Amino acid sequence: MGNLLYLVHRLPFPPDKGDKVRSYHLLEHLRKNHNVYLGTFVDDAADEPHVPTVRGLCADAHVARLKPLAAKLRSSRALLGARAMSLDYYRDAGLSEWVRQTLARHQIDAVIVFSSAMAQYAEEVTGLPVLVDFVDVDSAKWTQYSERRTWPMSWLYRREGRLLLDYERRVAARSRRSFFVTDNESALFKGLAPECADVVDSMSNGVDSDFFAPSASRPSPFKPDEVPLVFTGAMDYWPNIDAVTWFAKEILPLVQASQPALRFYVVGRNPPPSVTALASSSTVVTGTVPDVRPYLQHAAVVVAPLRIARGIQNKVLEAMAMARPVVAAESCVQAIDAEPGLELVGAETVEDFAREILRLLASPHDAAAIGRAGRDRVVASYSWEARLAGIDAYIPANVAVARPEAIAEH
Repeated sequence: MGNLLYLVHRLPFPPDKGDKVRSYHLLEHLRKNHNVYLGTFVDDAADEPHVPTVRGLCADAHVARLKPLAAKLRSSRALLGARAMSLDYYRDAGLSEWVRQTLARHQIDAVIVFSSAMAQYAEEVTGLPVLVDFVDVDSAKWTQYSERRTWPMSWLYRREGRLLLDYERRVAARSRRSFFVTDNESALFKGLAPECADVVDSMSNGVDSDFFAPSASRPSPFKPDEVPLVFTGAMDYWPNIDAVTWFAKEILPLVQASQPALRFYVVGRNPPPSVTALASSSTVVTGTVPDVRPYLQHAAVVVAPLRIARGIQNKVLEAMAMARPVVAAESCVQAIDAEPGLELVGAETVEDFAREILRLLASPHDAAAIGRAGRDRVVASYSWEARLAGIDAYIPANVAVARPEAIAEH
C-alpha cells in the first residue's frame, strides 16, 4: 500500500455536483489500495459539516477555507501581470505549507492533481510522478464564455483562456500523465498543446447505478395533474444558468403551447437571482433538495440543454441510470458512449428540443423504452471502478523515495 498526495480544488464530499462527484469517486478509488493525504478547499458553508467525513476517508487532510469574495479580490491582482486569475483564486499559504510538510514527513509515492488550478501546489515536486486530472480543458471553457459575453467580460474571459492554456501546457509537459474526461477533450488539448500529445489520456466519468436506480417505493414530488420536465445541476454554475434560462425563455413556450399541463423543474442548489426570477406558473425553481432521485425518477422527460458544456455530464448519466428519457445537447450526447435516438436523444436548436420533447410526451411507450435502454447502457459501460482504473498504471505500487528530495530546494 502506497502513500498518495491528492490535491482537489473543492471538498470531494458530498458528491452533489459534477466536479465533486468525480473527485469523490476518484478518492474512493485511490484509497482502496493507498493511504491518501488530501489537500482541498471548502468554498461553501453547506459543506462544512462534511469535513469530518472526509477526514475519516484519508490518512491526513488539510482543508483550507476559501471565501469567494476574498478569493475574487485576490485573483484580480493577476491582472497586473501575466498570470491566470484562476491560480490566484485558489492560492493559499497554509495549503502550500501543508503540502511541503507532507512531502517532507511522509514517503509519498505519487501526487494526484484534480483540476488545473491545483497544479500550482505541485510545482516544487521533483522525483515523484505527478498525475493531473484536468477533467476538462478549462482554458477552452473560458474562451467559450467570452463568446457569449460583452466587453469588458469578453476581454477578461479571453485573457483567462489564453493565460490558463499557457499554464495547462506547462503543467502537462512536466507531468507523468494528464487525463481528460472524454476523447474529444483529449483531442482538443492535443491540438492546443501538440508537444504534450504523448502524455495525454482519457478517463471517463461513471455513475453509481445502484444508488441512481428507480424504486417503486420512491414517491413523486410532483402534482398528479402536471407533466414535469426536469433539469438537475448546481445552479451557481454558469453553463447551468445559461441552460435553464435558454430553456425557460425559448424552448418551454413552444412545448407548452401543445402541452399546457407541462411544468419545468429546475432542481439544484444555490440558484442566483437570474434563475429564481424564472419561477412562474410554468417553471419551478426548487433550490437545494435532500435527494434529486425522486425528481429524476418521476420526470416525464429529463432535459440537458447545455450550450456551454465540456465533457461527460454526470447529470445526464444519472438521469439515464434512473431509466428516464433524456433530451440533451448534441455535445453532451457525443461525449457519451450511447446509441443516439435509442438510448439518449440529442438536440441542438430551440426547434430540435421542442420537437424531441413533444415526440417523447406523445409516445410514452417510446419514452419508456429509451429510458430502459439508457439505464442498460450506463450499467454495462459506466461503472466508476472501470472508468477510473486507467490511472492505476501510472501509480507506483511500492516505491521507496527518499525524503526530502521530493521537494525542490530554492
